[in-house]
Amino acid sequence: MIDTIFALATPPGRGAIAVLRLSGPGVEAALTAMGAIRLTPRMASVRNLSHAGDHIDQALVLRFVAPNSYTGEDAAELHLHGGRAVVEAASRALIALGLRPADPGEFTRRAFQNGRMDLAQAEAVADLIDAETSAQAKQALGQLDGKLSETYAGFRRDLLHALALVEAEIDFPDEEVPDNLARTAGPVLDRLGADLRRAVDTGRRGERVRDGYRIVLIGETNAGKSSLFNALVAREAAIVTPIAGTTRDVLDADLVLGGYAVTLSDTAGLRDSDDPVEAEGVRRARIRAEQADLRLWVRAPGDPAGVAENYIKDGDLIVATKSDLGAWSGGEDGLETLAVSTASGEGLIELRDWIASRLARDLSGADFPAVTQERHRLRLLEALESVEAARVALDVAPEMAGDDLRRAADALARVTGAIGVEDILGEVFSTFCIGK
Repeated sequence: MIDTIFALATPPGRGAIAVLRLSGPGVEAALTAMGAIRLTPRMASVRNLSHAGDHIDQALVLRFVAPNSYTGEDAAELHLHGGRAVVEAASRALIALGLRPADPGEFTRRAFQNGRMDLAQAEAVADLIDAETSAQAKQALGQLDGKLSETYAGFRRDLLHALALVEAEIDFPDEEVPDNLARTAGPVLDRLGADLRRAVDTGRRGERVRDGYRIVLIGETNAGKSSLFNALVAREAAIVTPIAGTTRDVLDADLVLGGYAVTLSDTAGLRDSDDPVEAEGVRRARIRAEQADLRLWVRAPGDPAGVAENYIKDGDLIVATKSDLGAWSGGEDGLETLAVSTASGEGLIELRDWIASRLARDLSGADFPAVTQERHRLRLLEALESVEAARVALDVAPEMAGDDLRRAADALARVTGAIGVEDILGEVFSTFCIGK
């Protein structure tokens, strides 16, 4: 028998209200035993809750009848006064009545198992709870509303159609089906392959919105990286001294720019050093720069241009610091330069605006719902490789193409749900007059 579970749905500790959620077949019996009777589904009612003769609280109670609840099961919410003693008394009563505390994520898992949401939507619930920026919340809400699932459903329809064409020719050779039927799946696979590749190529965008866009400050020693780092994070996070090589390791700080989560990294100055500690810091700085989504090359007046010659690439920005002391005269072909002064504040607003515009360009991508999980991207890549293999095999051995398409179906099923034999045959029988 399925357990009936409960959990605190509000943060633990003292508060005005605490909400206990219940779900499972024993909900109604538990409510009745605690005195919450004559409840109209989906209507809040005030009830005096008690157990074993002890009064627990005067609470607001909501009851939801399966399947019209978050989990798809009978469910309820107890809106209690937020004192710890009240919550503990209600929890003890529920345990005594046969309920058990829910495991982490169990309510959403039951919602998935009962068909209230698919896996992509279930993952969006966790992302929405963890969202700290408007972009993260918007992305999670779109995924929870089913935008990403609708895209995957389109992939699924194309895959089923192509698989039906291939399977029809293989499994029903003596029936009245058109000649070379499997080969007509070619255009379908071409379109599907293009869509899957676009999804894979944009997969990093969704992960960056969720996990944070990585910006790294890189440059010579004493170029002003740590001062700029402190100015951007609006606190004294990094030690600043006139001594070259003060920063020895990578220092990270999380902030929000333009509504997007950003991880900003200050790094050791690039130079050759006999000091093993500083040399290790320089090595880490170079590795972090290679991993960055955006690199800000920090340069002060008099810094040599060649220090970053082997590392600068298109899309980087040169930040000419200490503009109050004099203009930096160097330049790099094709790279934009912004002048700033952390002492006077000159150029800092323009730098923030430039970064915000870059974030919007790299992360908005409204034309395609972003793949938000590495798990999704890997499964889509598997599906893409199988579809491309099927396209090659289609003109040579349709039965091999069918195997490739089944592998693609299995990869997509790990994201969106199962694709079974009934789905394929349903597509076949709805398209052709087989068996009359």
